[in-house]
Amino acid sequence: MSKIAVLGAGTWGTALAGLLSDNGHRVYVWSALAEEVEALSAQRRHPKLPGFVIPEQVAFTGEIGEACRGAEMAVFVVPSIYIRDTARAAAPYLSEGQVAVSASKGIEAESLMFLTQVIEDEAGKALRVAALSGPTHAEEVSLKLPTTVVSASADPGAAGAVQDAFMNPVFRVYTNGDIYGVQLCGAVKNIIALASGIAHGLGYGDNTCAALITRGMAEISRLGIAMGFRERTFYGLAGIGDLIVTATSRHSRNYQCGYLLGGGAGIQEAQKRVGMVVEGIHALPATMRLSAKYGVEMPVAAAVDDIVSRGAAPREVVNSLMMRAKKAENDEFV
Repeated sequence: MSKIAVLGAGTWGTALAGLLSDNGHRVYVWSALAEEVEALSAQRRHPKLPGFVIPEQVAFTGEIGEACRGAEMAVFVVPSIYIRDTARAAAPYLSEGQVAVSASKGIEAESLMFLTQVIEDEAGKALRVAALSGPTHAEEVSLKLPTTVVSASADPGAAGAVQDAFMNPVFRVYTNGDIYGVQLCGAVKNIIALASGIAHGLGYGDNTCAALITRGMAEISRLGIAMGFRERTFYGLAGIGDLIVTATSRHSRNYQCGYLLGGGAGIQEAQKRVGMVVEGIHALPATMRLSAKYGVEMPVAAAVDDIVSRGAAPREVVNSLMMRAKKAENDEFV
């Protein structure tokens, strides 16, 4: 039995805490919100995870030092925009060689750092970092429905340690050495999920959704290959697997937000109605900067940016996408 700190008490952090507890670990969940700590400790239920009872062995705390001190692993599960602040607060309690896992998905807009890089940047010491990613709705993981993910790290030992900590009969973990390719997938797929939701909100059907997923994956992989990441990553669990589930499921807050936008809601109203952080919106600035930096055309992501950042009319944006200049799907005729 080992102590594991889970930093973040949202749906995903709470679901992972339950899984880790079921695996026999001593789990301490930290939240910056005192009322959240009090409610989860007393009720043993998360309001957005119906049917899930939090194991009594899971401890909740508002003191990040209590969660991290002496833990063999620290799992960061706060929204991407809070990763840096959380890593800074946790840094005094993290130890050299400790495994630090980003289970959040995003890219820091200002620095263009992946979240594991942000954690390393704030830690001030050599951590063994990994990213946990894949098609993972918290609602389904909490109910112990079969799920598969990847533990990505440039350090095989760290990837294996995460695999050992999380894997069980309902949560299968593969290792992957492409830590940044995996994180790129996790960030940008949320933008494509927004596009899919917008299309369905406009009343378009499965044909449109399939096209957006396929062409969206082409955009993600083009950018990733230009950045030097492994092509096969984009066609695995962290790539196409995560994109499919995020772009099609009622559980996806990015899809929900897009659906509301397609139905006529403004961006502020849509986010408010979703009621949780919509990571695709926060991923847009970094993605657009990376697209420009590496000279990679990303028309679907750019279309979502036009709607979210500039208030473009969704139906007009879709028409513009459909009427772009003719081209081959691949390069065999070029």
